[in-house]
Amino acid sequence: MFRKTASLASAGVLALALGAAMGPSAQAKPSAQSGTSATTAACALRLGSVTATGAFTSRMLNATAPITVGGVRGTAGVFPANQVQHISTFVGRGLGAGEESRSGLTIMGGALYTSSFVVDGESQIDPHYPHNNLRVGGGWGNYRWIEESIHRSADSGTPARTTLYGQRTDGVTNRWVAEGTSWRATGGVGGLTTVKSMTLIGRTDTAETFIANTRSGALVTVTWPTKYNAVPSSRPVRTATWQGFEQLIATKCGANGTLLLGIDRDTKSGYLYAVGHANGASTVIKSLGKVPLTFSDPQYFRIAPQSDPLNGG
Repeated sequence: MFRKTASLASAGVLALALGAAMGPSAQAKPSAQSGTSATTAACALRLGSVTATGAFTSRMLNATAPITVGGVRGTAGVFPANQVQHISTFVGRGLGAGEESRSGLTIMGGALYTSSFVVDGESQIDPHYPHNNLRVGGGWGNYRWIEESIHRSADSGTPARTTLYGQRTDGVTNRWVAEGTSWRATGGVGGLTTVKSMTLIGRTDTAETFIANTRSGALVTVTWPTKYNAVPSSRPVRTATWQGFEQLIATKCGANGTLLLGIDRDTKSGYLYAVGHANGASTVIKSLGKVPLTFSDPQYFRIAPQSDPLNGG
C-alpha cells in the first residue's frame, strides 16, 4: 500500500532559508554570469515530452555553439490523450538491436502510475514486451510536480536507492523511498510556496541536491539528506532574473557540473546554461543561448541513462 504520511517538522527552517535567498524581480532572461569556465564540449541533454495525443518523444539538446537540436523520435500510443498531468525523469535502457526499455512515474487523472514500455529500432512500441501504466494510488491531483531519483552507488556494498519527491500546490514537498513494491514516507517540508520549479543536480550515498528558482527570481540549491526526517538546507546561487522559467530540467555536464534547461511556458521557449559545481553565489553559470525549438507540448522531462551519476551538487 502506498503510505503518504510525512513529517513537516523542518518546514520553518527551509522557509526562512529560501526567504533570505530571494532577490529583486527582473524581466530579462538570465545571461552569462560571473566566471569564464564551464565544461560544455561533450554535454547534451536528452529531452523527452508527452504530446496532447499521448505520444512519447525523444530528442537531444546539444551544448554546441550555437545550440543544436537532434531529430525527434516519436512513439505513439504510450499514454491516453490529454491525460498526463505530471511526469518524472524516465530511464532509458538499451536492450540491443536498437531496442530500448523506458520507465518512470506519471500522474494521470489525479492518480500516481508506474509507466513502462519498450520501443523497437523505429522507436515504436514493441508488442513483444509489456506496455504498462500501473496505478499506484490516488490523491495526487493537488501536486505541482513529481521526480524519481535512482541512485546507484559506486560502492558495491551500498544498495541502490529509489526516491520519489512530490510538491503539493500548498508548497509542501514530500519524499518517499521505495521498499520492494511499496513506498515508505521519509519526511516532508513546507515553506516552498515561492518555488516555481526544482530539478535534481546531485546525489550521493547520504544526500540529494536540487536547484530551484523562485517567483521573485532567485536561484537556490536545496540539499536534502537521505536520513529519515532529515532537515533540508538551501544556499543562494543568484538573487534575480530567474523567475521567468516555469520548469527547470538538468543533466550531468563534465565531471562535476550541470547542463541546465529553463523552459518559459509563456513564450514557449527554452534556454540552456552550463553550471559549474554548486558552490553558492560563487557557482559559475554560463549562458549558452536560446534553444532553437518551440516548447509547445503539455509535458517535458529528461530521459536518463541507466547509469546516471549526478555530481553537480
